[in-house]
Amino acid sequence: MKKFINAVADVENEMIQGMVKAYPQYIKKLDCGNVLVRPQRNENKVMLLSGGGSGHEPGHAGYIGEGMLDAYVPGAVFTSPTPDMIYEGIKVIDNGKGVLLMVMNYTGDVMNFEMAAEMAAEDGIKVDHVIINDDVAVKDSTWTTGRRGVAGTFLVNKITGAKAESGASFEEVKAAAEKAIANVRTMGAAISPCTAPAAGRPGFEIGDDEIEIGIGVHGEPGTYRDKMMPADKIVDILLERILSDIDFNGREVAVLINSSGATPLMELYIINNHLADVLASKNIKIYKTFCGGFMTSMEMAGFSISLLRLDDELKELLDARASTPAFTCL
Repeated sequence: MKKFINAVADVENEMIQGMVKAYPQYIKKLDCGNVLVRPQRNENKVMLLSGGGSGHEPGHAGYIGEGMLDAYVPGAVFTSPTPDMIYEGIKVIDNGKGVLLMVMNYTGDVMNFEMAAEMAAEDGIKVDHVIINDDVAVKDSTWTTGRRGVAGTFLVNKITGAKAESGASFEEVKAAAEKAIANVRTMGAAISPCTAPAAGRPGFEIGDDEIEIGIGVHGEPGTYRDKMMPADKIVDILLERILSDIDFNGREVAVLINSSGATPLMELYIINNHLADVLASKNIKIYKTFCGGFMTSMEMAGFSISLLRLDDELKELLDARASTPAFTCL
């Protein structure tokens, strides 16, 4: 294993320290542990807290800021943060208007966030959670009961963050999150794995002439393996699964083409070139497109496609101002 690190045991702490030093105007680390908060928060709004394993940068620490998240609790690479750390984050950002937890659907994350929410509720804090499950590749996996939360999480956080920043009520903010979750679908593929520092070896092995379809964000293998094929064909396979899950016909959509870490923008734009043509041929209008590394799996070479079905409310929230280390919308 070759990585630009000092010691495996120090990876997460040194990464967090580096982020805080790079973006002190956006991110503050609490003394109690790896809990990252927005140092200057709008106190007249519902608070949003997310969390999950490290290794998906910029998600989610990169989305702390105006119009998105108020706090993020990172665990070790691909490992859920502990309930006590999540609980500390909830307590720090609580302002009496409620804290909504944005949870990707992985068994450890769901369990730990629910435990933290129970602890906070016992303190009299108004708290609830939503579970993001946008992956259409699998119904259940070794990591989840139900569908996994993957790159579509970025779009859900953008929508929900904008609703919260507008001063909407707790119930309205949760409803916006649930609306986004109900309308976003994602599927991905990869041609090479990633290596978690603590594991020291790739998450799976794959031939030079093979592709893994239906990959997850933790480097877990996909639903099946095929021979490598042109990018347009891969897009067709992923889109077929996404478009067959809910009815996108005649609707406006936001498109997210997400790099798993090692896939360059050049290739993402090639993917988008065909994707845009396919959607146009199917009477699906693209309202906005995002291309880049929004939810990575360290150095995995792969990508995913997310489609968010829009209405007037979701378009307004998607366009609303956001200012974070990894994403800005003015």
